[in-house]
Amino acid sequence: MTATGTFLPKPGAAPLMRMIRAQAALETRMLLRNGEQLLLTVVIPSLLLVLFSTVDIVDTGADGSTVDFLAPGVLALAVLSTAFTGQAIATGFERRYGVLKRLAVSPLPRWGLMTAKTLAVLVTEVLQIVLLTAIALALGWSPHGDPLSVALLLILGTAAFSGLGLLMAGTLKAEATLAAANLVFLLLLVAGGVIVSLDKFPGAVRGALELLPISALSGGLRDVLQDGVGMPWRDLGILAVWAVLGLGAAARFFRWE
Repeated sequence: MTATGTFLPKPGAAPLMRMIRAQAALETRMLLRNGEQLLLTVVIPSLLLVLFSTVDIVDTGADGSTVDFLAPGVLALAVLSTAFTGQAIATGFERRYGVLKRLAVSPLPRWGLMTAKTLAVLVTEVLQIVLLTAIALALGWSPHGDPLSVALLLILGTAAFSGLGLLMAGTLKAEATLAAANLVFLLLLVAGGVIVSLDKFPGAVRGALELLPISALSGGLRDVLQDGVGMPWRDLGILAVWAVLGLGAAARFFRWE
């Protein structure tokens, strides 16, 4: 105490950006320390990339090198696993145990908490992409294309899957979120153009699958990194629509308790 009624440090909330950075760092540490999350976000994509690139298990429908086809799809799967599946499950159980309810009455605003969660997802994705890229290059991957197109696809894909994951976590019970998020992950792994080309599906089915965010992300990344296409506007447009719908619905219907 320096004078009557004056205290050091001064009581009150920390600056907003400092609170968001601290919460984002905490969210990232919690994610990286969670064995189940690491299995989903790191181990499974890495194993799929190595296994299907080196062993002829399924017919991917790829023209040319198998790893050139698989690497973009596995990068899309990494975004799905972190931004959608992992975030939905973690947020769902935080909601069930009252963590979100308590954080909602802290000095950190609700939008600041969602921003911190998004930053944690982005940091995790950067680590995933670095690891998966290193593995793919070691397997003989030869990517080419515009880095800006790749970045835009990954950012819009993250926004789309984050919105859908938060919508699921904020409207369903935690156990239902756990089951639904894992089921969606498995279905999109098979039917989202990740390890099997959409050309393998009948025409009408393929047309519907191409409108899914995972198909737009994997297809767009493959067009750029494998075929050298410039800006994949159609895939970017599909992802942008999903991002607006998902984030808008999450903001409208998310229940904190």
